[in-house]
Amino acid sequence: MGLRSLSSELRWGCMRYLLMMLLSWLPMLASAVTFDETTQSLPLGRVMQVFEDVGGKATLADVTAHDELFKAHTKDTLNEGYSHSAFWVKVNLHYQPQDPKVHSTWLLELAYPPLDFIELYLPDAAGNYRLAERTGDALPFDNRQIKENNYLFELNFTPGQNQTLYLRLASQGSVQAPLTLWSAQAYLEEQPVRIYILGLIYGVLLGMLIYNLFIYLSVRDTSYLYYIFYIGSFGLYQLSVNGAAVQYFWPNNPWWANASTPFLIGASAFFGCQFARSFLHTASHSRWLDRALMFLMAVGVLVMVLALTTSYAVSLRLATGLALAFIVTIFTAGVVAWIRGLRVARYFVIAWSAFLLGGLVNTLMVLGYLPNVFLTMYASQIGSAIEVGLLSLALADRINAMRDLQARTLQESGQKLAAMNQQLARTNQLKDEFLATVTHELRTPMNGVIGSLELIKTLDMGPELAQYTQTAEGSAREMMHMVNGILVLTELQAGRLVARPRPFSLNELMQGLSDQFGPAARNKGLEFSYEVARNLPDKLVGDAEKIRQCLECLLDNAIKFTRAGGVILRVTGKSAAPGRWALAFNVIDSGIGFVHQEEAELYQHFFQVDGSMTREYGGLGIGLAICRRLVELLGGRLTHHSQPGQGSQFQLLLELEAPVQTPQPAPVSARTPTMVRTPGECVVLLVEDAANPVVVRGMLLKLGYRVLSVDTGQAAIDALRRERVDAVLLACPLALVSGTSMGSQLLTLAACAQLPVLALFESESEAHQAREQAGGITDYLIKPLRFEALQHTLAQRLLTEEGSKNAEF
Repeated sequence: MGLRSLSSELRWGCMRYLLMMLLSWLPMLASAVTFDETTQSLPLGRVMQVFEDVGGKATLADVTAHDELFKAHTKDTLNEGYSHSAFWVKVNLHYQPQDPKVHSTWLLELAYPPLDFIELYLPDAAGNYRLAERTGDALPFDNRQIKENNYLFELNFTPGQNQTLYLRLASQGSVQAPLTLWSAQAYLEEQPVRIYILGLIYGVLLGMLIYNLFIYLSVRDTSYLYYIFYIGSFGLYQLSVNGAAVQYFWPNNPWWANASTPFLIGASAFFGCQFARSFLHTASHSRWLDRALMFLMAVGVLVMVLALTTSYAVSLRLATGLALAFIVTIFTAGVVAWIRGLRVARYFVIAWSAFLLGGLVNTLMVLGYLPNVFLTMYASQIGSAIEVGLLSLALADRINAMRDLQARTLQESGQKLAAMNQQLARTNQLKDEFLATVTHELRTPMNGVIGSLELIKTLDMGPELAQYTQTAEGSAREMMHMVNGILVLTELQAGRLVARPRPFSLNELMQGLSDQFGPAARNKGLEFSYEVARNLPDKLVGDAEKIRQCLECLLDNAIKFTRAGGVILRVTGKSAAPGRWALAFNVIDSGIGFVHQEEAELYQHFFQVDGSMTREYGGLGIGLAICRRLVELLGGRLTHHSQPGQGSQFQLLLELEAPVQTPQPAPVSARTPTMVRTPGECVVLLVEDAANPVVVRGMLLKLGYRVLSVDTGQAAIDALRRERVDAVLLACPLALVSGTSMGSQLLTLAACAQLPVLALFESESEAHQAREQAGGITDYLIKPLRFEALQHTLAQRLLTEEGSKNAEF
């Protein structure tokens, strides 16, 4: 009986204990909010309980032991405004998933960045509460477990778990706690929308700041400068309130994170008031409003000073009052200016209405009169973005007035500038024409000088006189080279030169350059050679004269700037397409070289790498400019590589056609031409220029030919009809005998009699053009005329068996 009675009492005691435990958990279960794995976000404002710790001395043990201290919260967001109290928030959560196997991560968000101190307490496995995280605006940003501008806390739940958490909130500013429980995935999906909205707001602010900065730099109106500072300070204030400034600009400076908010409010009020005074001209139409704005500016300065020197709580409360007064006063100033007829005031009032409404909503939210939701939290930012955009209309209206004045001024200036440009273009044209004329005129006497020196060389001279003659000839040819360079440059600038592709021999071109520059190189003790790759065809189609001019410029520079070593002209290439070859002409020297130069600088006119080079080496500095322009005309590319003291390499890249090679008959064995006549048996009809009649006639007489000289086309025709003539030599400008009926008659008579007609030209291009326009020219020579070239050509046409022809009239 005793054992049975004891057993009955134990069972009754256990049941009574379980009943008491159940009764003690019933209030918690009743207030717990249940969620499952399908929950995306769960606002906790109406399910949490709040305890205001007026003295701020309550501990965790105090609040956990006295549930009766907590009162149910019936609003969406805890908003206590400015308060010195600490606030404890208690939330009971019950996780009841539909599928216990699904694992979810949960985040608790407190979306109010300006809070100074936040402490989160969670139960451990034994049910004892511990501090899980301490964060807040008064602590460095790196202390946060999750690096976001809003405060995020990670919570872990097991299926069916009931969990109660405690938050302790304290701040010298406004105390607000918009709490939301998020699934991690839903939170991440929600962020882009928020980021896009804030990005749009701050993008508008930044865009308007830059826009007004450019306007200020253009018009130098101080109204824009004040507005720029206002936008900048107000934008930074918004970043500070939203937590973005703490996250990105000053993450490790908690003191400034707090002080920046009232400081930037004061700066915004100061520059905003000054902008209104300047833009609305309040000093001229409303003295009392102007004084009110100046007073607010002084208060703004005071707020900035207090933010840096006193407690955050004092400066922030004063800054909040300043913001309200600023909003009302600015709006009043705009309305008064509009009433008194100021044109731009209407835009000002419309623009500021949006900002004032947003600022008023945000201020009332901070003071606790409006709930903390997305719209009230970001009302001032949204309003400021709208205000900045609309206020641009007011600024644009001022710009329009200034633009009208500037348009009239610009129109008058434009007319003057157009006249000056026309005068400048005419001056440039006259300069180019003058330069071309001068170079053409210089060529005539220089041809006479060089020709006379060629004749002097045929005389018997002593060593001293021969040296003088050689020096004079070298100087004259150098002078002619510079004149030709200037002439080519002027023709390139005028666009008169065009590419004239013709068949030519690559090996003959290289041999000609070797004959031209080899002696000059060897006279300086340099080695000169040229190399042509074996795989290249000899017959090509291109403008050989312009290719030669380019290579002449490069070879001339290479020899000029090389003291020891040598110069190599190397040609390589490869097939680019059927019938087309990509050639690379390389001019390599071991000269002084030069440091790296920009292409635009190296190839400009009259450029010298070093100014002292003009004195040491001479030259006009136009060779590379001419070469570059000619290469572009040919559709090629010019590159360079150089090392000081090691030499330079210039590469000319061209793409040329290679005509199809037709089978040639077996070559006949070469034999020495048979001389059938002597020069004394031949009569040469010389059509010469009356301005320079000595040189060509002297060379012909020196060679032993009989010369019949005339100076007009009609005289030449008459001479052909009455005299026996073996050849015609045109030493006058071709215009005297071509393009007229008389000139055509002369060439026709010579062609009918099968007489060789030789002509002198200034350049290869002129020769090719003349032979295309006027048929009947058998051969040509290029000025300045060389004695040996004239001797060889006449001997080939008149003295050999194949070339001997004559006629009698």
